[in-house]
Amino acid sequence: MASTINTTVSTDNALKEIIWLGRGGQGAFTAAKLLGAAYTIDSDDKYALAFPSFGPERRGAPVRAFTKLDTRPVVDRSQTEKADYIVILDDTLYSPQLLELLKADGKIIVNSKNDISGVCTFDAEKIASEFRLPTVNTVMLGLLTGISDIVSTENAAEAIRNYMPQKIQERNINALLRSVQEVIK
Repeated sequence: MASTINTTVSTDNALKEIIWLGRGGQGAFTAAKLLGAAYTIDSDDKYALAFPSFGPERRGAPVRAFTKLDTRPVVDRSQTEKADYIVILDDTLYSPQLLELLKADGKIIVNSKNDISGVCTFDAEKIASEFRLPTVNTVMLGLLTGISDIVSTENAAEAIRNYMPQKIQERNINALLRSVQEVIK
């Protein structure tokens, strides 16, 4: 008897899709994985899938990563066509055309010192430098956590504890907490 795999894609509103845009070495894929881990921490009824998409593997090349979160197993590895959030770690990757990739109530969060019309901008570099971090990935995770109700701050911090090397956990957790505070001011 042949076995079948249930590949049903959720049609309810539980499915959340996040696109991460960064450059090689900035940790966009790490942030995508941390978000997925944070989402599943407190429930066996939550599922996550995080995966990257990139061209030539070199530092500085544009990278896309995706996080899909649902209350059913996530098996669709196709790139997100309509996102709930787009998180951009390097403002040179922002383009107004990205607005077309958002769901009706979606938001774009950009690491930028400059205001960009129609999107949420934050100086993530400033926060990262406060904690001597070479990348803004956990800062951007904190900003997403503060703006959305996808994961709690506690679960995001726990994901860092569970998946990052111990020697950098404290600085990354503090940067995450600081960035959440930046949003809820």
